[in-house]
Amino acid sequence: MPKKPILRRAHLAQLALGVCSLALLASHPASAQGDTYPNKPITIVVAYPPGGSTDLTGRNFGQELSTRLGVPVVIENIGGAGGAIGAQKVANAAPDGYTLLVGANNEVAINRLVTSAVKYKLTDFTPIGMIASQPLVLVASTNTGVKTIGEFLQRTKANPGKFSYGSSGVGTSLHLAGEMVKEQAGVFLTHIPYRGVAPLANDLLGGNLEYGVFVLSSGLPHIKSGKVVALGTTEAKRSAVTPDIPALAEHPALKGIDISTWFVLMGPAKMPEPVVARLKKALADTLQSPEFRKKMEAASSTVPTTPVDIQKFLVDETAKYQKIVDFAKIKE
Repeated sequence: MPKKPILRRAHLAQLALGVCSLALLASHPASAQGDTYPNKPITIVVAYPPGGSTDLTGRNFGQELSTRLGVPVVIENIGGAGGAIGAQKVANAAPDGYTLLVGANNEVAINRLVTSAVKYKLTDFTPIGMIASQPLVLVASTNTGVKTIGEFLQRTKANPGKFSYGSSGVGTSLHLAGEMVKEQAGVFLTHIPYRGVAPLANDLLGGNLEYGVFVLSSGLPHIKSGKVVALGTTEAKRSAVTPDIPALAEHPALKGIDISTWFVLMGPAKMPEPVVARLKKALADTLQSPEFRKKMEAASSTVPTTPVDIQKFLVDETAKYQKIVDFAKIKE
């Protein structure tokens, strides 16, 4: 008879041990991932073909990440749908830190505001941090004779609808920058969307288009050669890369202009905190690297000197773009 309580107590002890073991096992994977991550190559998706500013940023950052984490980093270019195809792949990937996105405005924040074809949301990603940014630049064809933003505003206000400006496509940050100028200055120009920067440049240089918006790195060679005239950059202050080009916001009619192309590091949603922390540390160390900063400056980009609250930044940028999209009525 006395054996039964003893057996029962032993059984309860075994059950308690089992529960403890299960709890330990449940908590182990996340910490184990943090301790061992990474132990195989990392893929960085760039949602555009090779050669553009996002691709260059991804490759420069990928080299640094490989050095700091001690594993190969592979760049995978997945172009199409304004960056949405590549971004969707990352959103659908396993949240283990081995598939990341170096993304820009379009695929991260703008696309889903202008077309219902994009199914992912900001919450489908884990934002890790800002890598770099660069302004856009409003330019004039030399045929216009316009040399300053004041002359541009005077002429466009006096001739509503007579002039056109071009961008690299509907719903791009270049398009939104042009619409922001129209909204703030109260001028009307016709938007001409091009399939990329090359045909836009051809028409500006050939005198078939009066005005255009470029990413600074794309427009700078034409500005330096004198083939187009820089009217102003689109960030709130002058770019350190081009201190001789005024910011559009310096003109009283455009003091609210502040829009840029930026590049951020993202992963799929629900990544383990230890993995995110490891990537944030690698990114922070990269941003302090003089060699990396020099490479990015050579590409007309500026690396942040102080930490950026990436969650707040993305929310604020999305709200800014939503306002422009509503003004321009460019929802597809």
